[in-house]
Amino acid sequence: MEVPWRRNLVVLWLGVFFCSMAYSMVIPFMSLFIAHDLGITDHLTIWSGFTFGITFLASALIAPFWGSLSDKYGRKPMLLRAGFALCLVYVLNAFVRNPFELVIVRILTGLLSGYVPSAIALIATNTPEKKVGFCLGIMSTAGAAGGIIGPLAGGALSKFVGYRESFLAAGAIVLIPTLIAWLFVREYNFDKNKVRSRVIDDLRSAAENRPLMRHLTVVLIVTASVMVLEPLLSLYVLHLGSSAADASFSSGIIFSAVGISTVLAAPVWAKIGERIGYRNTLIIGLIGGGLGNILQVFFHDIFGFGTLRFIYGLFFAAVFPALNALIVQTTEPEFRGRAFSLNQSAGQLGNMMGPIAGGTLAGWIAIPTVFVMNGMLLVATAVALKLNLGSKNSRPADTNSSAGHY
Repeated sequence: MEVPWRRNLVVLWLGVFFCSMAYSMVIPFMSLFIAHDLGITDHLTIWSGFTFGITFLASALIAPFWGSLSDKYGRKPMLLRAGFALCLVYVLNAFVRNPFELVIVRILTGLLSGYVPSAIALIATNTPEKKVGFCLGIMSTAGAAGGIIGPLAGGALSKFVGYRESFLAAGAIVLIPTLIAWLFVREYNFDKNKVRSRVIDDLRSAAENRPLMRHLTVVLIVTASVMVLEPLLSLYVLHLGSSAADASFSSGIIFSAVGISTVLAAPVWAKIGERIGYRNTLIIGLIGGGLGNILQVFFHDIFGFGTLRFIYGLFFAAVFPALNALIVQTTEPEFRGRAFSLNQSAGQLGNMMGPIAGGTLAGWIAIPTVFVMNGMLLVATAVALKLNLGSKNSRPADTNSSAGHY
C-alpha cells in the first residue's frame, strides 16, 4: 500500500501551524503576564527565565520515554496524546493565581507536550527517502507561519482583552490540529508486534552514533541561542521606547518579522541543501544568524531592530531543517522515532538553558550585550563544525545508500 505522504504533509503542516500559532500567542508575552497579572516586579527576568526553562527540563527528561512508545505504538497516538494535553494545560494557565501555580502548570506542559516533534518524526518515517529533506523544509515553514500570526493575535488579545483570555484562545486553537490529525493522518511504518525498547538501550545506541550525537549537540546549542532572547525581547522593546501599554503588540510585530522571513527562506534553503549538502547549509545559516545577532547591538529604535530581526530570520531559517535532514541521514528508519525524541530532548535542554541564562545575564549585564554573546556562540559553532567536518565533503542525501551512513 502506498503511504499517503502528501496528505500527511498537508495535514501535519496545518497541525504544526496551529500549534505554533497557539504557542506564540502566549509564550513570548509570559514575562509581561507574570508582571501584569501575577504582580511580580522584583527579579522579573529571573522569574521569567525560570518559568520558561522548567517546562523544557521536564520535556527533555520525558521525551526518550515518549520516543520509545512512539516506535512501539506509532507516532500518531503520541501526537494525539500531546495535542489533547496541550489544550488542557493552556486552559489551566488562564486560572493560575501566583507564580508557584504557574510553575506547576509549566511543568505539566513539559511532561505532556510533544505535538510538533511527533509530527516531524511521523513525516520523517512515512515519507519516501528522496523526499524527506524537502518535506522537513516545508514543515519548518508551518512553525514559522504560525509564528507570524500568533504574536500578532496574542499581542492584540493581550492588549484589548487580557493575557488570561489569550491562554483560553490558545487552548481552543490547539484542539483544531489534534482533531485534524485524528481524522486524516495515516501512519504505516511501525510494527505493533515488536518489543518496546528500553530508554537506556536507546541512549547507548545513540551514543555509539557519533554523527547523530554531533547533530544533537548542535541542536542544543542553537535552541539555547534562540531561547536566550525569548524572555528578553518584550523587555527590550520597552527599553527601545515602546510604552508599557503597547509593548506586547510591538513585540508581536517583531516576533512576526522572524516568522515571515522564515516562511520565505525555508523552502529555498531546502532546495539549496539538496544541492550543496545539509551540513554546508547548516554552517551558512549559523554564520548568518550569528552575525544578525551581533549587529542588533547597533540598532536603537524599534523599526531598525525589527528589520534586522527579519534579516536574521532569512539566514536562521536554514538551521533546523538542515539539522532534521542530517538526523534522517544518520539514522536507520526503525530508530528514527527515538532519534527525533532524543532530538526533542536536546532541543528542550537548550530551551531550558537559554531562558535561564538569558534572564540571569540580563540581571547583570545590558540586554544588547546578551545579543552579542549569543551571536558569537553561533559563529563559534559554525567554525567548529567547519573545522571538524572540513575533511568530509558535504553532499545531499544519497537515496541509494543506507540511511545509517553519514
